[in-house]
Amino acid sequence: MKNWGKIFFGVVILAMLVGTGYYFRADLFGWFRFAKTEVEVRVEQLKKIEQKIITPSPLRGPIEEVASNLTIKGTVEQTNIQRTQNGLASLLVNAQLIAMAQAKVDDMFVKQYFAHESPIGEGPNDLAKSAGYEYIVVGENLALGNFKDDAALVDAWMNSPGHRENILNSKYTEIGIALKRGVYEGYTTWLAVQEFGRPVSDCPLPSEALNTQIEENQTLLLELEKQLENKSSELRSIRPKRGNVYNQKVEEYNEMVNQYNAFLEDTKTLISDYNNRVKLYNACIDEGT
Repeated sequence: MKNWGKIFFGVVILAMLVGTGYYFRADLFGWFRFAKTEVEVRVEQLKKIEQKIITPSPLRGPIEEVASNLTIKGTVEQTNIQRTQNGLASLLVNAQLIAMAQAKVDDMFVKQYFAHESPIGEGPNDLAKSAGYEYIVVGENLALGNFKDDAALVDAWMNSPGHRENILNSKYTEIGIALKRGVYEGYTTWLAVQEFGRPVSDCPLPSEALNTQIEENQTLLLELEKQLENKSSELRSIRPKRGNVYNQKVEEYNEMVNQYNAFLEDTKTLISDYNNRVKLYNACIDEGT
């Protein structure tokens, strides 16, 4: 009887060990599937850039001719003085914005109009395309008149609510100015153009190579999952669940699970890095719109 008791006790212990081991493996299988699903949904989306154009009504100044010499350098300086006095960063001069402003002032004299949109319907967006300026936001200030000097021109814009808002808009980082004196509607006058902008390059996109690596990792994770499912099915079908062959299959399965989980953690790290860059990009885009 004692021997039978020992045998019975040994069988119970062995059954418990086998059951515990199999449960542990099954639990691992369930964990890696849950984690894999998490990876699939964690890659965040980049916001689409919605370009914005700000164009207050053109400003008409004094028409009486006075001895004056407006300058691009002086107008930029006076504009930045107004910004710094209001706690804003100075604007950097951009060659493409200068090209936009120059094209605008020339076009207004040639076609004899004074508006943000030309007689053929071209506006700041068309100027930006022609100049190759990719932007998040652009603004345009126009002025016509015989202003005494650069300070008088900028003061006139600052005394006009819409133009003042453009000059003091915190979203802009760059500026381009064009000034030209000529005949408009029969009298000699100045036309002045300020082009403000925030280029797309202010908001660097997350690395495309990083995104590609994540996609490749996710594809490989799917393939590894299929292999693990096959291994799991194979383990479930083996009878009896003991012996060298079975134990070897268990070791192979658990080793594959470990490899999967390690690769999964690497992928999650890549995704976290990518998502942080996406958040920075999206926040930057929001600042410009």
